[in-house]
Amino acid sequence: MDFSLREEQRDVQGLASQILGDQVTSERLKALDATGYRFDEPLWQQLAEAGLLGVAIEEACGGSGMGFETLCLLLTEVGKAVAPVPMLPVLVSAALPLQRFAGDAIRQAVLPGLASGRSIVTAALVEPGNDDMLNPFAEARSDGDAWLLNGDKHMVALADRAQYVLLAARSPAGPVVVLVDPRGQGVSLSPQQSTAGEPQYAMVLRDVRVPAEHVVASGERARAMLAFTRQVTLAGMAAQTLGVCEKMLAMTATYTSERHQFGVPIATFQAVSHRAADAYIDVANLRLVTEQAASLLEQGEDAGEAVTIAKIWAGDVACRVSQSAQHLHG
Repeated sequence: MDFSLREEQRDVQGLASQILGDQVTSERLKALDATGYRFDEPLWQQLAEAGLLGVAIEEACGGSGMGFETLCLLLTEVGKAVAPVPMLPVLVSAALPLQRFAGDAIRQAVLPGLASGRSIVTAALVEPGNDDMLNPFAEARSDGDAWLLNGDKHMVALADRAQYVLLAARSPAGPVVVLVDPRGQGVSLSPQQSTAGEPQYAMVLRDVRVPAEHVVASGERARAMLAFTRQVTLAGMAAQTLGVCEKMLAMTATYTSERHQFGVPIATFQAVSHRAADAYIDVANLRLVTEQAASLLEQGEDAGEAVTIAKIWAGDVACRVSQSAQHLHG
């Protein structure tokens, strides 16, 4: 079996690496951090113009339809550059579930704007005090053919810029997944701070009316949609973490090869080489389990166990490799 990348995948990877490598400089990141709003909108538009925002969006909706594995390659490049763009919440947590579970009207109304960069749709996956996104605390009650929503959502990325927020609520008939206008009546947003610096918001819903045309799924279909959203989000997070770890490892390899002590590179010291070798093995394992999860998801097979393994490895490897990189630089 051939596990090598397809030519079009290598093209996406190379183009993303070139754009992000040219545009995401230390000076540009510092300037954005100084504003307190870590979203590089010109870079987002440049990625859109290059066709990269639509790599996993179907051709009928303005994308190129290359699939989830190709999107994970893009996420890895974003991780390498620590690029301040909302790939994960927009292109993974929102776009992919909508593409798979929404009706034609919603797909045609929303997905072309995401592929072109004209609009942003984000996802609200986190609730205060709730560790299980498959069973939301937010409540929905029927109001004719519409729904009235009440609840709280946290860590909603770019809710202030979004055209819609994709979120779930519970009802007597089971969960419902809807699109909510963050500027609509009954919705209030307040900024939240995150260690990543990404603009995130607490979202309070008080009798927010959602019309029937903005209902994406309900009942068992909504349960399946939430499970799928969780899996692709975790796999995408692992792919982005892989990029961060690969970059840390590369920077450390360069530094230890150039830094001399006692007249020789410190990379030749046994303690340094052993620590770097452990980090290399960690990153290789993270790459393997991430690719396994992404492959199963693209094929539509059961990826629950693979995604959980990728999640665990991403958390552990990011911690170990970052500690090793900082110690070897020190």
